[in-house]
Amino acid sequence: MNRTHDQANAVFVAHGLSKIYHMGEVEVHALRGIDLTLYRGELVVLLGPSGSGKSTLLNILGGLDAPSGGEVRYLDHMLTGASESELTRFRREHVGFVFQFYNLIPSLTARENVAAVTEIASSPMRPEEALDLVGLGNRLDHFPAQLSGGEQQRVAIARAVAKNPAVLLCDEPTGALDSSTGVVVLEVLEKVNRELGTLTVLITHNAGIADMADRVIRLSDGQIADIHRNDHKRAASELSW
Repeated sequence: MNRTHDQANAVFVAHGLSKIYHMGEVEVHALRGIDLTLYRGELVVLLGPSGSGKSTLLNILGGLDAPSGGEVRYLDHMLTGASESELTRFRREHVGFVFQFYNLIPSLTARENVAAVTEIASSPMRPEEALDLVGLGNRLDHFPAQLSGGEQQRVAIARAVAKNPAVLLCDEPTGALDSSTGVVVLEVLEKVNRELGTLTVLITHNAGIADMADRVIRLSDGQIADIHRNDHKRAASELSW
């Protein structure tokens, strides 16, 4: 599917993003002058080895971290310089996060884990609807300990998408899973992107996953090394690694 890449469809626009961490006497340059625009409805893979800046970039886009230099805008909101309460509201209303580790609450069922988010969202899906979307409509009342790793990750995705976010940010969502289970999780992310039109940004160090993206952005040493458009995307079900 061709996305229209004009500024009217821009969701994030970043200019000159840099991030420096101070580790004692040492300065670690995690990002070095990133310019990037991400568009509505895209499925984007951020690819690169550990330490290339992928997670730092994702955390800045998601309002979890602030850049040391440069600026980032979400639609007509400038995230750079926003207050902590403004960033909290941005994360709550506009962004769904999926991490490598599922962070489910063990004492809550799948339905209750999702409901914990929908209760504070402005226009959420019903938890049952979100779990049905990820193929777990028959596991609503199961606790995390009764679910496989792949099922727990799908609950985490349901929790992230249940608040109807404009953006879904995924940091190594298949990192703790074997290949066949990982493909099932990627199929869910693909479905969310296709059916809900959610801008989906997926971090991986796994080059095989890049084939399912609209665009692949390769990072190296805190800089964008390459941006590649997939003219022929592969379905997640066709991937293996």
